[in-house]
Amino acid sequence: MAELKCGVTNCSYNQEDCCCKGDIMVGGSHACNCGDTCCESFSQRREGAYVSSLDHPCRTISIDCEAEKCVYNSNYKCHAEHVDISGRGADNCRQTECATFREE
Repeated sequence: MAELKCGVTNCSYNQEDCCCKGDIMVGGSHACNCGDTCCESFSQRREGAYVSSLDHPCRTISIDCEAEKCVYNSNYKCHAEHVDISGRGADNCRQTECATFREE
């Protein structure tokens, strides 16, 4: 599990720059740089949408990863100690990225 900092403030799972989902999927099977990746778990926050009081932000999270060329990917699991997901203002998952991605 990695320490996750999520900068995608308009994601419905984001609270206090942490994720309430429990696990995420980073996409980008052919990624060669950060911009080729995305958080496939992104869900755009809707105005007036109900946020469960059971959802608690977690600093550590399980990350499945499709970015085959990333040095932190081993058997589709991220093994980085710290992961940054960026994409302020995103309105779909393709406008997010794993800023921690490093090509092998």
